[in-house]
Amino acid sequence: MKIPSVLQRQKPGRKVQGIAATLLPYTADGRVAVEAFQRHVLATHRAGLMNAVNMDTGYVNYLSVAEKQEVMRWTRGALGKDVPFVAGAYIEGQAGEVVALYRKEMESIADAGGIPILFQTSRLHGKPAKEKAAVYRAACRGFSHALAFELGQMFAPGGEIFDEQTVRRIMDIPEIKGMKHSSLDRLIEFERLALRDAHRPDFHIYTGNDLGINMIEYGSDYLLGLATFAPEKFAERDRLWKANDPAYYALSDALQYLGNVAFREPVPAYKHSAAVFLHLTERIPSDRTHPKNPTRPAWEAEMLRDCARRLRVQSSM
Repeated sequence: MKIPSVLQRQKPGRKVQGIAATLLPYTADGRVAVEAFQRHVLATHRAGLMNAVNMDTGYVNYLSVAEKQEVMRWTRGALGKDVPFVAGAYIEGQAGEVVALYRKEMESIADAGGIPILFQTSRLHGKPAKEKAAVYRAACRGFSHALAFELGQMFAPGGEIFDEQTVRRIMDIPEIKGMKHSSLDRLIEFERLALRDAHRPDFHIYTGNDLGINMIEYGSDYLLGLATFAPEKFAERDRLWKANDPAYYALSDALQYLGNVAFREPVPAYKHSAAVFLHLTERIPSDRTHPKNPTRPAWEAEMLRDCARRLRVQSSM
């Protein structure tokens, strides 16, 4: 395979836009830990990252419509009136016409002051690029700011890695300002960056590659579940990159070590890893997850304690 030219164009000194897909924490008796969630949302914002709620990291595929509304209400309450956040427009499993379902979700998000990001739906799998893009164009019409989501099926069965024609057509939709790319494949993401640079330079590619977080070095921004583990460390890393500070590399390596531990198979269990880590670092009250989410073994805390040590984040156990 030919090495993409983007590999030869690292971009030190670039200001990175970081978004953390925020974990929804639970108490030991299985209730949503609302106050801990709001504290974590606010801490993420104060660190310098934007929050993304009702994402895979926030168990969006398990939440009811009412629960998603509650999450956005709690987020707005924590951030205050005008602070932006991203929220997932998730329609998988819902009955109705696809565009209408997306618009209903997006309107709810916009009403809460959020930026909608369109999760893919299996109902568009196998459809031609023109038809997929037409759905996205119709869904986004009239919205000032929306994002798209390209999600590998290791994260969710409704996900799909688009072909290049579909990506190009989505880039042509003016309301869509960027795309989160979660293939966990660097070469595909390099192709996305090259297409962006050639076709629509103001379009953001948000890496979702928790196994390759240094994609920011090549022009990606990020929207990562990993960033919810230690948002202040991601913000510090981003500042070091912008400042051309060599300390960037050690911190980036420590964060990547955490990503390699947390995002091992089965990938969806990373949310339990996040809960364990945040509980170890005294940010949430328990390491419980949503009851439908897969869990890690009992010795997970031992591995994550070492990750916290490498990051110089204090653990409590």
